[in-house]
Amino acid sequence: MSGTGRLGLGEFVALIALMISLIALAIDAMLPALPVIGADLGVQRANDTQLVISVLFLGMAAGQLFYGPISDSTGRKPPIYAALLLFMVGSLMSIFATTFTVMLAGRFVQGLGVAGPRIVAVALVRDQYEGREMARIMSFVMAVFILVPAIAPAWGQAILFIADWRAIFVSFLVITVLVLLWFGIRQPETLPVARRTPLSLHRIVGAVVEVCTHRGALGATIAAGLIFGAFLGYLNSSQQIFQETYQQGARFALYFGMLALAVGGAGYVNGRLVMGYGMQALTRWALTSASALYALFFVLAWWLNGVPPFWLFMIIMLSGFFGMGILFGNLNTIAMDPMGHIAGVAAAVIASLSTAISLPLGVAIGFSYDGTILPLVGGFACLSFAALLVMRFTQQATVALDHPDGPTAR
Repeated sequence: MSGTGRLGLGEFVALIALMISLIALAIDAMLPALPVIGADLGVQRANDTQLVISVLFLGMAAGQLFYGPISDSTGRKPPIYAALLLFMVGSLMSIFATTFTVMLAGRFVQGLGVAGPRIVAVALVRDQYEGREMARIMSFVMAVFILVPAIAPAWGQAILFIADWRAIFVSFLVITVLVLLWFGIRQPETLPVARRTPLSLHRIVGAVVEVCTHRGALGATIAAGLIFGAFLGYLNSSQQIFQETYQQGARFALYFGMLALAVGGAGYVNGRLVMGYGMQALTRWALTSASALYALFFVLAWWLNGVPPFWLFMIIMLSGFFGMGILFGNLNTIAMDPMGHIAGVAAAVIASLSTAISLPLGVAIGFSYDGTILPLVGGFACLSFAALLVMRFTQQATVALDHPDGPTAR
């Protein structure tokens, strides 16, 4: 840590959450606008509008691998400055897009930009915290972060009432400027010059090898990719499920926000429980519960011709999303904890690998939308169970990470 000291816990959590939440803002505020964008830019197939979401993740996957190594070499702050400016460039491209192809190019650039805060913010946390304490901080970050997806669709919907969809991207520009100023003025550098390492391809390859040969870190990374793949499938198809399958219209933003709050509430609860119960026990409970819940719901939904009552859909999804809120902070911490000596590059490798796993899974689930909820619920059931198997296989390698003192094991 640099000599300028450390931010207070509340301000640090709020700042990190806001930086990471640019991802959620760039995704969820767009959801109500997808049909309008498709009509305005001449999209022929309804499912193709999902690419407005998926291409941003593609940009993230491409950018994530670079920000970590750069931050290990230059410090944490310069790459975040560059990333926020890149996100603003992508927003401008989307504002002035006249074809769907240009719109997707702008979204890709936005993804390249938003990858920076996503990666470097985790390294910022790891610079200062480890073990269960890091899991606690990340859980609180997730609890604050989730307020953005809870209100972002309503934000996008409100803008559509008074302006066209391009105004949503204008709002991205304004918010990014505020984040840039807050971060630049208030956040001290957390990586001293003495701990910085030269940027080299050899070091990146070495970090990839280290993550992939540490069974605990690799297992948690794969499990995170599987779980987020299911969640990305939900993001891709949520607008169609709420507004076409269940005919909820403008109430889509309300129900989407309720599910987001379930994830955020779980993050807060996890922050309270993890110090006593540990990451492994909570992760195992959440994956076991999610696997059973979604498997049973799939059978019931199939029996009801793929469209169970909306109240039942919401109850099951609220329960399942609470489990996902438990998983998000813990899986990332389990993967990162043994990598403190290479925090920046490890965060990049872990995020890139998990995104590479989740992106094709999420796109496949989204493009499988057929007017029912079966592709979504089936995806959640299968991927939750697969993640449970992965974590059971790697449990012996990660159990030492869960000690209150946080020793690592290989």
